[in-house]
Amino acid sequence: MADSSSSQSGGYDVEQFVNTPEYDLICTICHGVLRCPVRAACHHIFCKRCILQWLKRQETCPCCRKAVNQNRIFVMFKLSKSIGHMKIKCRNEILGCPETFPLAEQYRHSLRCAHELVPCPHQGCRAQLLRRDLEAHGGHCEHWRQPCPMGCGTVLSHRTQAQHNCYLQLRQEYALRQQNHRAIAAALQRKMQRMQSTMAHMKRQIGLICESLEVMDDLQEEEEGDQGDQGEASTSTSGL
Repeated sequence: MADSSSSQSGGYDVEQFVNTPEYDLICTICHGVLRCPVRAACHHIFCKRCILQWLKRQETCPCCRKAVNQNRIFVMFKLSKSIGHMKIKCRNEILGCPETFPLAEQYRHSLRCAHELVPCPHQGCRAQLLRRDLEAHGGHCEHWRQPCPMGCGTVLSHRTQAQHNCYLQLRQEYALRQQNHRAIAAALQRKMQRMQSTMAHMKRQIGLICESLEVMDDLQEEEEGDQGDQGEASTSTSGL
């Protein structure tokens, strides 16, 4: 369905249908095939968008001029479903698409139509081309990027793809990782040596503290012994 007609009116473009639609399927306001058909109390049928726009200007039926209450407009689901089964031509017919399909499948067809105009999927490329030409365009698009198929993680362009040596790249990355691992191991070893040196120093300090405590205990025992001897001597003297 041509988007231009849909944006200008509520209905579908009559020219897009394979068979000419019947007169009672035409909206009298936009003259297109009914889109989301609704029925007024006077039994006249319009596109929902068309009649709502009409009622903003005047609250009468455009066919019979009877008063129309916006709250008494009813959607005709069965008619809408029937219109959805009507066959249409692809909107890209002018670009060469020969397919026809039910109106309800228009969106699904547009997702796979080979004649649909689509943007290049590669970031930075502003080209617009037919979907059928995407693969050929990707073969020379300067914005084409793809990860190395061997899994090395390198993102390739057309320029670097021919020069890319995946085995050499992997070897270089492996060597770099090995170098990093050795640097980390050496740093850990130096840290362990510093910790061992600190622990040895702490052991020596603890040993010195223990020795000092033993000396202090010995001195205290000697002082207590001297005090005991002096007490006994004073007792003997007073007895005499």
